[in-house]
Amino acid sequence: MKPCASPEWTVKTLGERLVPSPLGLSNEPGDGVPDYVPDGTRVLFDVELAPGETCDPSRAFEKAGPRDLIYFDPPSVHAGVVTAGGLCPGSNNVIRSLVLHLYHRYGVREITGFRYGFAGLDPAANLAPLRLGPNEVEHIHTRGGSVLGTSRGRHDVGEMLDTLAAYGVDCLFTIGGDGTMRAAHALAEGAAARKLKLAVIGVPKTVDNDIAFVDKTFGFETAVEMSRLAIDAANIEATSVRNGVGLVKLMGRNAGFIAAHATLASHDVNVCLVPEVRFSIDGPSGLLAYLERRIATRAHAVVVVAEGCGKLLVERRAEAGKEAPRDASGNLRYASAELDIGVFLKDRITEHFASAGVEVNLKYIDPSYMIRGVPADANDAVFCDELARVASHAAMAGKTDMLVGRWHRKFTHVPLAMALSERRCIDPDRELWLGVTETTGQPRLT
Repeated sequence: MKPCASPEWTVKTLGERLVPSPLGLSNEPGDGVPDYVPDGTRVLFDVELAPGETCDPSRAFEKAGPRDLIYFDPPSVHAGVVTAGGLCPGSNNVIRSLVLHLYHRYGVREITGFRYGFAGLDPAANLAPLRLGPNEVEHIHTRGGSVLGTSRGRHDVGEMLDTLAAYGVDCLFTIGGDGTMRAAHALAEGAAARKLKLAVIGVPKTVDNDIAFVDKTFGFETAVEMSRLAIDAANIEATSVRNGVGLVKLMGRNAGFIAAHATLASHDVNVCLVPEVRFSIDGPSGLLAYLERRIATRAHAVVVVAEGCGKLLVERRAEAGKEAPRDASGNLRYASAELDIGVFLKDRITEHFASAGVEVNLKYIDPSYMIRGVPADANDAVFCDELARVASHAAMAGKTDMLVGRWHRKFTHVPLAMALSERRCIDPDRELWLGVTETTGQPRLT
């Protein structure tokens, strides 16, 4: 018989769970009381099988949720919270729900927020932490950003562990994207090497929606809604004049989920460009030729481009022997003048039509940080609360080196090593991209 989960899908724990949970839930299904999640409950990764395929039960996530026996004695627990990376709608919702659930449901009385990302754990930054309790988080969910602040950049793992040990932190919740989860994984491995009983739990946060083995990250839906407003404005501009072109650049460094979903939500986009699908600008089948045909027949066009399409400019710089600018975390700076695909396309489209003797009226919209600096919408607010609650359950059960996610609408535990082994992106052969091309009517721009 195959194991319930193969080793790479197995979540690490700090030790045997012996403390009865204070939640007062049930182990008897059907008694009208919410149930604890039994050990061994799994969420299958594969729900779609090709003809002739069989389901592999070893490819399964550990199901998230409250356990009847927990590892930590709640009154003695000191929990820490860090938000890092770019801003994202819903960070404050997660912080608030974590604090309220730990405080009111588990009885944890000591919760510390470390300021400005992992810099708050670096002694050199000299940043005093914040005490977090129900009063301190009462209204933070109504605001965008993070009440704890955020930052990018690398810090020494040993020094950060020294800080956590000095404060006596038992559970560390890291709220962030790919870079944050890499730091969380390093902290968990470092703690294990030191034999520190530290539970490290990640809560995936990125508007790009590109964390692997997670079907959605919080903040994404809010970002899509804000992006749709920008597209709607571009469409009004384009259709209100003769030969109008609306060009919108949206976030999405390595994955074009925001651009794709906003395109589907709008229904007014004629071309959507994402990093996962190569396209040509010039040539008879390229973007400019298609726009020329579009303007000639319909007298307007709306183009959406994800910032990560700036990798085209990275390649051009590499061919010229030039380095591409990067931020403190090593990410390509697609907002820089050298890699800004939005400005590049604006100039190329304008130049192309001018040389063809066709007058166009191009309006360029870059909502940029507007889509991530706002409070969470209703759907994201609910999702943030759900993620925070399952994160608190995981920590109190002594889980570590993992993130909480959702798969097939079931909440899951994902080992950080597995989540970091790849990046989630749009598959051009799957339904999402098919929906985009059918909605826009765009051809292959090769």
